[in-house]
Amino acid sequence: IFGFVGHNGAGKTTLIRAIVGVTGFDEGDIRIAGQSVRTDALACKRVTAYVPDNPDIYEFLTGIQYLNYLSDIFEVPADVREARIRQFADRLGLTSALGDLVSSYSHGMRQKLVLIGALVHEPTLLVLDEPFVGLDPIASHKLKTLMREHCDRGGAIFFSTHVLEVAEKLCDMVAIIKGGKLVVSGTMEAVRGNDSLEEVFLELEEE
Repeated sequence: IFGFVGHNGAGKTTLIRAIVGVTGFDEGDIRIAGQSVRTDALACKRVTAYVPDNPDIYEFLTGIQYLNYLSDIFEVPADVREARIRQFADRLGLTSALGDLVSSYSHGMRQKLVLIGALVHEPTLLVLDEPFVGLDPIASHKLKTLMREHCDRGGAIFFSTHVLEVAEKLCDMVAIIKGGKLVVSGTMEAVRGNDSLEEVFLELEEE
């Protein structure tokens, strides 16, 4: 689990959008599971799932229609998708609302729906932009558990957050960005040292 930390406007979302192929970039390369986003975008997208900071999804679909739509795109077999959707929806407390239109969902419910959609094809890389915004404490705890389980199965997670306490407890690796520049990156232990992540972040922001 790789945490990406920075103040508003530092460039977190811009980089994330480049990773998932939404935004182009002029120099360098981004590689996912050995494939280049620049030259093999489709191969990268097949093994990636992206949850944006604002779950802006099709409101004319029901929750289950949205999840089946994503499952069709990623060619998840019917029996497999059914089991996975049931598992994740039960754990996130969304099962009873899957037959409702997305237009009736609260922000937190939409966030849960997008998370289920991201997990349904078992991506190698899960990219999350501020995933805890709008989630209640119980849902936040369940998401942390799902994130760790995803990595224990061999996957990886790259996520941005403003909640430094969450990053400190959850992440194996962390990077801090300032003004579009990477200022520090490494294992959580190496970056934090004897201080808290919050103290390190504040010190770098004041420089």
